[in-house]
Amino acid sequence: MKLKWVEMREVHMRLLHPFETSFGREEEKVFLLLAVSNGETVGWGECAAMDAPLYNEETTAGAALVIRDHIVPRLWGDLEGPEDVYERLQPIRGNALAKAAVEEAVWDLFARCEGQSLAVALGAEREKVPVGVSLGIEEKLGDLLAAVEERLAEGYARIKVKIKPGWDVRIVEAIRERFGDIPLQVDANSCYTLSDLPMLRALDRFGLLLIEQPLAHDDIIDHARLQRELRTPICLDESIRSAEDARKAIEIGAMRVLNVKVGRLGGLAESRRAVEVCRDAGVGAWCGGMLESGVGRSINLAIQSLPGFTLPSDTSATSRYWEEDLTEPPVVVEPGGLVQVPNGAGLGVEIIPERLERRTFARERWLRP
Repeated sequence: MKLKWVEMREVHMRLLHPFETSFGREEEKVFLLLAVSNGETVGWGECAAMDAPLYNEETTAGAALVIRDHIVPRLWGDLEGPEDVYERLQPIRGNALAKAAVEEAVWDLFARCEGQSLAVALGAEREKVPVGVSLGIEEKLGDLLAAVEERLAEGYARIKVKIKPGWDVRIVEAIRERFGDIPLQVDANSCYTLSDLPMLRALDRFGLLLIEQPLAHDDIIDHARLQRELRTPICLDESIRSAEDARKAIEIGAMRVLNVKVGRLGGLAESRRAVEVCRDAGVGAWCGGMLESGVGRSINLAIQSLPGFTLPSDTSATSRYWEEDLTEPPVVVEPGGLVQVPNGAGLGVEIIPERLERRTFARERWLRP
């Protein structure tokens, strides 16, 4: 297959409720959508980079530059399969979120051309997947407890709460006192150090599913030391950029669970390899979210359908984030905290053109030379 054109859009979507983590607060999602076409069919991908380099070093503007100047020129010529994209982009160091957006679009295109769902093209084993919800930092504890109660009533299979210094042990304690032994985990987004060991040890008594990325975003050594001090499993997110990173972290005992984010790992092919590494080592895995639109959310559901995912993932209902998404049908949480993996061709959802046009602030298209 040869691509005939590639298009990149800058899209703005307002969140229904601000989402705050230890590194910042988001009220509007500004992101890139990528479209690729063979002249007859179009595939879509989503770049999860943020406006500011807070989650990792990438930004929306930086990703756009890399896609324009370095990635698109490598896409022309015959593609035997979507795995070719990963190999072609290997000489470009870093920039995983930018690479992933383009690779996702090519996966979607190939799956559509084959009349398969993206999940099936990846090797799906499940038609429905368990999902949890991620709750940001609130101004008041009462607001967080009300949010937990509301999400449990909606049927989510697990609650995750963001923590930071001063918003950690007392928050978890309050949730346990109010809601008992619900499946619960916390995410620090790398805001602690080993000097916080007494506080992190204090979390052990709450029976958490995991503590996500407590230490530095680029560390596995101190995480290994910390894991030896805790009963609660440590889950790594920002520290793991590849399947090889996952192997090394497992080998030294730095994690017992992996948060699989397709963007952070550079695409679907590498995400699949990382899950296989975890499965072979008996390490848990689940899929994290980055406030994606329906495009990225569908991609996350597809990867979650693979064997090796052991915990509920962060693919919440559309209504959790957006008054109106870009795609139909919406993501809906069913009883038991399950979500249907889209089974139509490609992503299994369709972009609604008028919705996309209303939220597109800029676009560029490149034709095959």
